[in-house]
Amino acid sequence: MDWISFWDGAHAIYVSDRHKSLHYARIAADIARFVPSPGARVLDYGCGEALGADALAASCGHLTVCDAAPGVREKLRQRFSGRANPGVLSPDEVAALPDGHFDLIVANSLLQYLDRPTLDGLLVLWRRLLAPGGRLLLADIIPPNVSAVQDAAALLSFAAKDGFLPAAVVGLVRTALSPYRKLRGELGLSMYREDAFLALLREAGFAAERTRPNVGHNQNRMAFLARVA
Repeated sequence: MDWISFWDGAHAIYVSDRHKSLHYARIAADIARFVPSPGARVLDYGCGEALGADALAASCGHLTVCDAAPGVREKLRQRFSGRANPGVLSPDEVAALPDGHFDLIVANSLLQYLDRPTLDGLLVLWRRLLAPGGRLLLADIIPPNVSAVQDAAALLSFAAKDGFLPAAVVGLVRTALSPYRKLRGELGLSMYREDAFLALLREAGFAAERTRPNVGHNQNRMAFLARVA
């Protein structure tokens, strides 16, 4: 199993329907803060189930959602059938788009699942796809000093505030016994120091800075906003 297969199948990452709903609603609201104008063209790359896509689409001119998992894409296409906004594309379809197609490109909670050559290739692609003055938002990036225990604590804090703490406690136990823990141990997660990640973006032709707060509930992780240099 690889990460795409994991996310394409049944998993226990979300501890309850309420957790999943609140998670995606918060992500959509946080991303919407970066939409540069009501007419902006936005790409959410590695969107997952994108339960907040309707709200995000309403904040911009057009939203494109993209995920590498074919089963996830099919569910998105069924959900948005007959609608022009949001649009659902595969990574290959995104790669075939013309230069300068987007005003904002977002990759949230994605980079930890990518090896360095894959990330380097995506940075080249995203740079080409950004319109002049466009921005790239890379969020939920894990620093090396953040552990799974800290991630669990962040989830419990989120759950206590938003009313699903018992489900979160049970869910963390379930996750500890799930394929996610095994896969994380086998494949690992890509982690970056702030200074090293900024240097990586500079090498890829971006001018970038860390932006706070991070997208989503986990403020142990980092977000970066970049423009073509």
